[in-house]
Amino acid sequence: MKKSVSVIGAGVAGLASACRLQHAGYDVKLYEKEALPGGKMHRIQQDGYQFDLGPTIVMMPELYKEVFQVCGVDPDDYIPMQRLDPMYSVYFGDKPEDHYEISSDLIELMKTFESISDEDAHGFLEYIQEIYKRFLVAKEHFIQKPFRKPSDFYNVSTIRQGLKLKTFDNADNFISKYIKNERMKQMISFQTLYIGVSPYSGPSLYTMIPMIEFLYGVWFIKGGMYTMATSLERLFKELGGTVHYNSSIDEIVIEGGEAKGIRLNGKMIASDFVMCNADFPYAMKNLVKEPKAKGKYTDKKIDNMKYSCSCFLMYLGMDKKYEDVPNAHNFIFNEELERNLNDIFSGKRLDTASFYVYIGSKLDPSLAPEGKDGLYILVPVSDKSCSQYDWNEETIQHYRKYILDALEKIKGFENVRQEIVSESFMTPDDFEQRFNAYNGATFGLQPTLSQSNHMRPQSKATHCENLYFTGSSTHPGAGVPIVLLSARIATEELLHDDKGILFHTR
Repeated sequence: MKKSVSVIGAGVAGLASACRLQHAGYDVKLYEKEALPGGKMHRIQQDGYQFDLGPTIVMMPELYKEVFQVCGVDPDDYIPMQRLDPMYSVYFGDKPEDHYEISSDLIELMKTFESISDEDAHGFLEYIQEIYKRFLVAKEHFIQKPFRKPSDFYNVSTIRQGLKLKTFDNADNFISKYIKNERMKQMISFQTLYIGVSPYSGPSLYTMIPMIEFLYGVWFIKGGMYTMATSLERLFKELGGTVHYNSSIDEIVIEGGEAKGIRLNGKMIASDFVMCNADFPYAMKNLVKEPKAKGKYTDKKIDNMKYSCSCFLMYLGMDKKYEDVPNAHNFIFNEELERNLNDIFSGKRLDTASFYVYIGSKLDPSLAPEGKDGLYILVPVSDKSCSQYDWNEETIQHYRKYILDALEKIKGFENVRQEIVSESFMTPDDFEQRFNAYNGATFGLQPTLSQSNHMRPQSKATHCENLYFTGSSTHPGAGVPIVLLSARIATEELLHDDKGILFHTR
């Protein structure tokens, strides 16, 4: 008889874990509080426009494809992709010389950087060489490996490799060793925000994110990122798995130091294993109710941990096509990026901000009514643990006005206010309420040095058998590709415990 697994949450890590476990021969049932799959990889539908709710930028496509390949199907049948070139536009102002097209073609990219400074273009190549060496070390010895016991990290070999990462500097200081031009530094460091951490405080290792972008490119999945969620759901069902939507779990049932199943609407549902994709801090405070099973992650510990930034998002249906805007992905920088980010992580409401504009319907016209585009606009903002202001209507209108004022100065968006025919918003409160994101932190726990690798929550519960965690607040961290790695690690940990399989990542 097949052993059973209850998977809590149909975020991308929950879906990927469910697919892997179902394919491995388990009887897997997936429980999701929302009516649709994806978690923060959800979809907003309004007035004929469709928007990805959260993530939009596809990097490291091999990790997206891996889940399908492991399960014996062709990824191209599920998530057809195209590589984008240029990857995105960067704007520092309203003049032509303030606009840069960022290519993943190294020749074109170097032309762009040489137009800024030959010396800094040379520095860029040195930065790429140095961070690539660290990336290989991180990939081989840290990112893909679990740390279930102290000796998995505290051994001569691992510590020797860890020293090669030189993690004690921050991202901005590291890049400043090679590049002096402030605009170019911002273009090469802002990507740490993809995982909710500032380049001015985040460890220098996270400058491998722009390196991955520059060397391996940015991709688009037909239909948008939500296609990944629906395709994983489709694969899971094809493998024989069962999904229960509108099912908010009350508790992970723990008896005698073992997870015995879940409680849903007051009813106990038994299973041999539990895989939890609910945000780890939320799960530890609300779903793991047995004090011993929490281990060191007491309520006080959870409250005192550091959280990533949150996001304010606008989903705007427009009554025109934005033909004069060359790319789907657009980053509008304020020249005071450092002050802007310091304000975010100290809890201040922003009077100036850098933000991101995504026009998915440029790449797939079916995402908007014929002859029209939708604008997805994201502003990084403070999470609720440090925010000094509330998300009320006045706050929403404050950010809305700033964004539209700034956009009107950019070529192609001059009349953006008059072109809005449909709009909705997501705030930190919404992330907290809809997706149980603790403190509304969109990317989960901040990847500080003291919350990374062996010091980050691991896949295998430390004080409870048959319980596993996956998602952005667990090792190895946030960002869709890394979260997909967390699903791989979590399922391998379960298979190791149950079947004694020794994986290459150990």
